[in-house]
Amino acid sequence: MSDDTIRLVTIGRILRRRWRLLAILTVVGALVGYGTSMLFPPRYTASASVLLPGQWEERSLLTQAEIATSSAVVDRAAAALGWKDVSAGELQDRVSASTSDGNIIKISGTADTPERAQRLCDQLAQQFVTFAARIAGDSTDPGTTTGPDALRQQVADTNRRITDLANAANPGQTVESVQARTELEKLRTTLQEAMKKLDQTDSAANKAGMVVMGPAARPAGQAPPTRVQLIVAGALLFFLLAVVGHLTAARMNRRLRTEPEIAAALGSVLLGTVDVPGERPAHRPKGVRPQAGLRRLTGIDTRWDIPAPWMSGDEVGRRIRYQRVCARLRDRLPAPRRLLVVVLDGDDIARRAAGQLAAEAKSGPLLRVVGVSASLPMVPDRDAESGAVVVLSPGSWTAEQLAAVAEACADAGHEVVGVVAAVAVRARPTRPADQPPDNTTSALAVRGHEKGGSV
Repeated sequence: MSDDTIRLVTIGRILRRRWRLLAILTVVGALVGYGTSMLFPPRYTASASVLLPGQWEERSLLTQAEIATSSAVVDRAAAALGWKDVSAGELQDRVSASTSDGNIIKISGTADTPERAQRLCDQLAQQFVTFAARIAGDSTDPGTTTGPDALRQQVADTNRRITDLANAANPGQTVESVQARTELEKLRTTLQEAMKKLDQTDSAANKAGMVVMGPAARPAGQAPPTRVQLIVAGALLFFLLAVVGHLTAARMNRRLRTEPEIAAALGSVLLGTVDVPGERPAHRPKGVRPQAGLRRLTGIDTRWDIPAPWMSGDEVGRRIRYQRVCARLRDRLPAPRRLLVVVLDGDDIARRAAGQLAAEAKSGPLLRVVGVSASLPMVPDRDAESGAVVVLSPGSWTAEQLAAVAEACADAGHEVVGVVAAVAVRARPTRPADQPPDNTTSALAVRGHEKGGSV
């Protein structure tokens, strides 16, 4: 199986077994997104297009877009709008310009209301066109002497003077005629330079003849991120964080899941694997904290990082597995003896399996079940027992915890003669009321063994 398939199976397992927790976290994320949207006021964005006639290079268009959002243009727009609650610096953060095909510059402005956004965009486009025309020399100031009209007037005056000189010049070879022709050539040179400047100015004026392609449309909706987008983003973010958190926890999990690893951590051999039908208590036992009910509600009281339990066989098949474990114990012991069955606190599956194992040990050895703490294991001192059997469920304990249990058994004088793995399975439907259960004798055996030890 490829790594991608394993990841998909793992994610599917998270969705199936943690759907309650994921749903709760998704709702919490949506509420966080809604609260975030309340902190940010709504924004509206309007846009206006400015057409630049003539041939423009891409670099020149980018330059014009930078000019449209420059402080010179924005300051003029801010002065024309006269908004006292918004400074020119704040307006510059709310405007943008971009180029598109067809020599069009799109100018956008953002404000807290649709009306303000429309006014800001229109004013910005108008100020940009005016500023660009002023840069190109297209000014209507009467004192300007370098504009296109002044140059054309200079050309006309020069042509008139050349004509007058040409008519007055003496066609002879006198000194006066030579001076007249020299003056005429100087004027022609001046005329050519003036015509050259006029052509350059006309080209710049054509480029500066920008046109605002209509007023900006009033925005009908909010600018992103909207409230709906923030809610969806919050829900999706919390959902993804929950999934990633599960995957990270599974990767960092150090609990042993396979029977050979468990047996190696305890320094013993595996005697077998037994089945325990999974069941939930009908009522919450006394002394259980309210957190347990919350864990049960969210579904985090069950493991998700282990395969789903398979369907349990019949009662006869389960008892055969327990009897085989007891037979292996008898084979490892020279004579019927008493053994200590060690179960870690909190491992309910192992405790039920230990009780069933003690009930099935009819022909010996005699078993006494004791529970020890995983954090600080303490095993009863050796009395009549000649060894210990550790019963636990895979995927619940780390190697360090199991090594501490083995050390506690050795400190109490018990040799760990074997390990039994208890696996939860899905129970089949209950038998009819008129059919007696198969484990009637097992219950009697358990009560019989309770006389020799605590179960």
